[in-house]
Order: sequence, then structure tokens, then C-alpha cells
Amino acid sequence: MKPSEFKAWRKANQLTQEQAAKKLGLKQRSIQYCEQRKRDGKDFQIPETTELACYALSVGI
Repeated sequence: MKPSEFKAWRKANQLTQEQAAKKLGLKQRSIQYCEQRKRDGKDFQIPETTELACYALSVGI
């Protein structure tokens, strides 16, 4: 999942970064890392578990 896809998912579900963090069991800062693809100046890969959680929420699981 690319950062732009993650942000599009969040916006399509009408979630703020804070709301998305709560639904995914993450901190808001992690959501920012996912959308910016950077963490402390280094590349940040969106974890597969986060991708799967996004999918699960999208299909209502």
C-alpha cells in the first residue's frame, strides 16, 4: 500500500488521522508516518498488518 492509497482509504472512510489511529489500534503519529512515508528522516514502510486492518475495516470485519 502506498502512502497516497492509505490517505485515500482514510478519507474515503471519512476518518481523521486520530479516528483512523483508534480504529487501527495505532498512535496518531503512526498514521502520519504512513501518509508521509517518512519516520525520523528515513523511509517508512506501511506494515502489512496495517494494510490488512484497513481492508478488514473496509469490508466490515
